Amino acid sequence: MTFCDNCFKGVTHEGTPTGKWEKIGGVDVYVATPSKEYDKTKAILFLSDVFGPQFINNQLLADDFAANGFRTFIPDYFNGDPIPADAVVDGALKFDIASWRLNHGPDKTRPPLDKVISALKEQHGVTTFGATGFCFGGRYVFDLAFENIIKVAVVSHPSMLQIPADLEKYATVATAPLLINSCETDAAFPQEACAQADALLAEAKFAPGYKREHFPGCAHGFAVRGDMTDERVRAGKEGAFRASVVWFAERL
Repeated sequence: MTFCDNCFKGVTHEGTPTGKWEKIGGVDVYVATPSKEYDKTKAILFLSDVFGPQFINNQLLADDFAANGFRTFIPDYFNGDPIPADAVVDGALKFDIASWRLNHGPDKTRPPLDKVISALKEQHGVTTFGATGFCFGGRYVFDLAFENIIKVAVVSHPSMLQIPADLEKYATVATAPLLINSCETDAAFPQEACAQADALLAEAKFAPGYKREHFPGCAHGFAVRGDMTDERVRAGKEGAFRASVVWFAERL
């Protein structure tokens, strides 16, 4: 399980977030709420990349899910210590990622996520969860699916997965239909992983449902940190978002 160089690169997007910060289960959570009537028993867990819910791109994307009718929560499973958005300067990472990783393993990042899920169930009336994970967050979408905590799963350019072991396990124990948004250049989830996912889930007719969207001209991180001045990257980001919304709308 590893990161790739593109896990720490990207473009900051423009916009004004409309969600709010709330304490849920003692954890800071960015909450994006639909402006129109919505099903309060359902929620999307937005499991972010290493830049966390503090990163404006993640907030804007959560707001987009809310605009499509899904109350969306981005838990701060980095405990207030994500990689800062300005960690990349002139294309180079100016940050001690090795030290950061020591304090952000599953023993530190999974407990806050579990607290938020428990509180949403017990205090907020949520009974059904979908999860969308980007990069680092893809790991936890798989883990939540393994434990059958979520009903619907989406991952975009996931990292931190063991391939093919996690795909094999997904095919065996998970019940959440899975959408994978993949791309042309992705060291964390390369073309070989895409082919293995298709073989294990599509060709084996994974009963809950499986689909993989593929976006040429895009690199790891495109669905949340892509350069919107690049037409193919913009098309990839928008395509991955549309596919995710449809996946949730039809299954959550």
